[in-house]
Amino acid sequence: MTEITLLIVDDHPVVRDGLRGMFTAGSPDGTGPGFAVLGEASDGVEAVRLALLLDPDVVLMDLRMPGGNGVEAIAELTRRGARARVLVLTTYDTDTETLPAIEAGATGYLLKDAPREELFAAVRAAAEGRTVLSPAVATRLVSRVRTPAAPADESLSAREREVLELVAKGTSNRAIAAELFISEATVKTHLTHIYAKLGSKDRAAAVATAYDRGILGRGG
Repeated sequence: MTEITLLIVDDHPVVRDGLRGMFTAGSPDGTGPGFAVLGEASDGVEAVRLALLLDPDVVLMDLRMPGGNGVEAIAELTRRGARARVLVLTTYDTDTETLPAIEAGATGYLLKDAPREELFAAVRAAAEGRTVLSPAVATRLVSRVRTPAAPADESLSAREREVLELVAKGTSNRAIAAELFISEATVKTHLTHIYAKLGSKDRAAAVATAYDRGILGRGG
């Protein structure tokens, strides 16, 4: 590979300009393949469109952007079978940022404070299909793998447990709202979260799962 083509995705023009200038200048010692920036995008929707149109080797993807975030863009590119490898370049390294991006199909994950040569090496590795993770992200993922996940019911909030208990009694959404002094819309939101956390599709399934797991006591 004589030249690696790039698409830069970030909602801040100054960041895009800085990255473009950095990759256009290339490595000072001239080692490894050079770079060519094919285009820039300011949100996830534009990133998907340009990635499919320009077919770069690597997409440098920010995560938090208005008008379509990076994780959604990565998932869409994966779904469409895009050839480009996605290297996340962001400020955030929390589980809520890291894991969804990697699960969506990102090849690598770097933080924006990475030195220039580390970034160049990461892009070259990504272009070759190799996984690249910043030390902080790698440590976080290893810890996540080694730490057993908590049972889903443990993630239920106190309010969600109250809603679930009333559901188990056959209470309607309107009656639950009146009982807890909240709106029906809020009750529906709590139910949506409960279904997701318990892996259930409806009220009956949620109650059955809750009894099975001992959240509502043991079923007889």
